Amino acid sequence: MTLHPVNQWEIPAQTAKIARASFPKGNMYMKMYDELGVLYADREFADIYPTSYGKSAMSPGKLALIIVMQFAEGLTDRQAADAVRSRIDWKYALGLEITDSGFDCSVLSEFRERLCEHGLANKLLDVMLVKFQEKKLIKQRGKQRTDSTQVIAAIRQLNRLELVGETIRAALNSIAEVAPAWLKAIISDEWFERYSDRFDNYRLPKDKKERSELALKIGFDGHYILHHIWFSNENQGKLCELDSVEILRKIWIQQYTFDHNGLVWRNPEQTGLPPNSICIESPYDIEARNSSKREINWTGYKVHMSETCDESTPNLITHIETTAATTPDGEITSIIHQQLAQKDLLPQEHYVDAAYVDAYQLVESHQAYQVSLLGPVAVDTSWQAKLKTGFDVSAFVIDWDKQVAICPQGNSNRLWRITRDSHHNPLIEIVFDRQTCAACPVRNLCTSSASAARKIKLRPREEYQALMERRHQQQTPQFQQNYAHRAGVEGTISQAVGRFDLRRTRYFGLAKTHLQHIATACAINLSRFFDWSHHATKARTRTSSFARLRVHCA
Repeated sequence: MTLHPVNQWEIPAQTAKIARASFPKGNMYMKMYDELGVLYADREFADIYPTSYGKSAMSPGKLALIIVMQFAEGLTDRQAADAVRSRIDWKYALGLEITDSGFDCSVLSEFRERLCEHGLANKLLDVMLVKFQEKKLIKQRGKQRTDSTQVIAAIRQLNRLELVGETIRAALNSIAEVAPAWLKAIISDEWFERYSDRFDNYRLPKDKKERSELALKIGFDGHYILHHIWFSNENQGKLCELDSVEILRKIWIQQYTFDHNGLVWRNPEQTGLPPNSICIESPYDIEARNSSKREINWTGYKVHMSETCDESTPNLITHIETTAATTPDGEITSIIHQQLAQKDLLPQEHYVDAAYVDAYQLVESHQAYQVSLLGPVAVDTSWQAKLKTGFDVSAFVIDWDKQVAICPQGNSNRLWRITRDSHHNPLIEIVFDRQTCAACPVRNLCTSSASAARKIKLRPREEYQALMERRHQQQTPQFQQNYAHRAGVEGTISQAVGRFDLRRTRYFGLAKTHLQHIATACAINLSRFFDWSHHATKARTRTSSFARLRVHCA
């Protein structure tokens, strides 16, 4: 499909007349056009389509808007294409004639592919946010909050035996389309019985020994296929380029190994398995990862949603970050601030939960972005701190300039050195004199060792001071009252999951899943903009009838 660049469109007179008669009070899409104008210009997506000749059926700017409208209503591609053909409010927002016949639904799939290939998914949200900034609906250096939730991939959750069986079956299906004669010549009839049907656990052997034997048999079959592909003069090039063959190779490396006896089905206790952060969970979505959070286990992704939370403006989503399910929240804090800075949307106060905050983040947010990162930090978990009467790190007086630490008994350290923790972050290790510690009358409150000297480990100066200050702040009523602003983001996640189907992915892969999350965020923003323009009050946390009964009885 070739697309002719169109930077502006007007509402045809007949379309406007019928739309006004059909919706005398307007609706969300009509309000969007009337208030915001043309949301997406074709120039925003100039990189997607090369210069072409002739006039196209639809401009990329309109296709971008259709995707947002599609996610606002949870429509399939076919339903969205039908809406363009049949709904007057859609024609109004898109500037189409009443008689416009629309387009084939496959155009939307092609457009999403191009958005992902060129890394332009974020454009959908970024351009919309510029419109909101022009309308003064986003306060400069205001308040924002961020939280994450799990996203389940559009795949079955497989056990290891199902995984390897489905992997080789997917590869065989791909090879059968490219080189059917070659494949049939190198396999036996047993392969058709083994790999024709989907691998489901209920059809697999229940006996542990039989399952191990089947896993090993599948492993040999996989290596057999890979060997023939690599050494096939006739089909080597085109078969090696198949995605399913490369996936087969990667999963076989993760699930099998060799020892002195030959091929071995990896044992978690002996030969080990790769960590969840790199372990492929399905041949159909190799970027989905398995993770657990408290009692929840899922295979898929994680989405981080940031939104404004100022009283005088609507709560609008400003940034979406999609990650693998195993990515810790703390690794995303800096990325969110960097992205918000590029969009000139950095807040003055950023409310997050404890997973996003550590000493480094507190310092970096303030120094690099002038953002006050408001969230609780982890408390001191040492036995001295838990004992209350013990001497934890806060009981020591630190002179950073002289590199001297004074213990509660007035004794100075013997050694001050810089090391690194398990994550390669800088750490300061302070060691006291062993003889002095041995003669200390309150030794039992300081160290549990019978002979060793007391050691303490500190973050670098600025991080340590920020950590101590935050641990003190989060105990105060003022901090708790201010931090209550963060709670509202859970309502946004609830809205995204309940109304906009955010919990499950529509597509395979991180890039397309991120596009889904971006389109969902745009749909939520449009919905909130429409409510705000109609002076709807922000929703408060609902209290059930039964819970209210307790208040009335009191």
